[in-house]
Amino acid sequence: MITKLSIVIPAYNEAATIHLILNKLKQVELVNRIEKEVIIVNDCSTDGTENAILTYKSNNPDLPISYFKHEINQGKGAALHTGIDKATGEYLIVQDADLEYDPNEYNDLLKPVISGFADVVYGSRFMGSNPHRILFFWHTIGNKLLTNYSNMCTNLNLTDMETCYKLFKTHVIQNIQLKEKRFGFEPEVTAKIARVPKIRIYEVGISYYGRTYEEGKKIGWKDGFRALYSITKYGLLKL
Repeated sequence: MITKLSIVIPAYNEAATIHLILNKLKQVELVNRIEKEVIIVNDCSTDGTENAILTYKSNNPDLPISYFKHEINQGKGAALHTGIDKATGEYLIVQDADLEYDPNEYNDLLKPVISGFADVVYGSRFMGSNPHRILFFWHTIGNKLLTNYSNMCTNLNLTDMETCYKLFKTHVIQNIQLKEKRFGFEPEVTAKIARVPKIRIYEVGISYYGRTYEEGKKIGWKDGFRALYSITKYGLLKL
């Protein structure tokens, strides 16, 4: 039975959008009256992210927000490590601080868990009939190549390893030692979660409202090479 969902939000220079995603979270009604626990980890932002978060927290006491801050910038993966460690819900989900993913789809991700089938659920941008913004051809090709390579190393058949929306049974993910501090988090956690005995992994189609670089997208080609390295290290070599 799930009584609480922890929502882990890594934030770096998201002052312009953090209040908007929090508004969406506040409005979401989870099935079975599941409680929301919002955990925001500010990875030493240099804009007004901290002030935006603290102001929102003060003005919206009905949304339970726990706020943590890194004193030096460490990367998205490091922020997720902090948030995962602080989670107290039976399940947790990763939520970016931008507007690329829609919290209204949490219930879709929770469905196979509540039905008793899943321990882990990935939200795939490449399956289903939900809306997807049309952006970069080579990013799509890169994502699919990384997913296929990851699948070869883990013997999974995911369609979107690099997705933000990953829903985990909390005690399972908290017992996995994670090392990658930047965007290598995605392939590392996938490789390591796949090795958990009898783990049940599902995938659900989700919407995707992608950003351009002008709109604040941060991932680049260097992160793609780190992902290849991480798949090889944690998936192929099982380190």
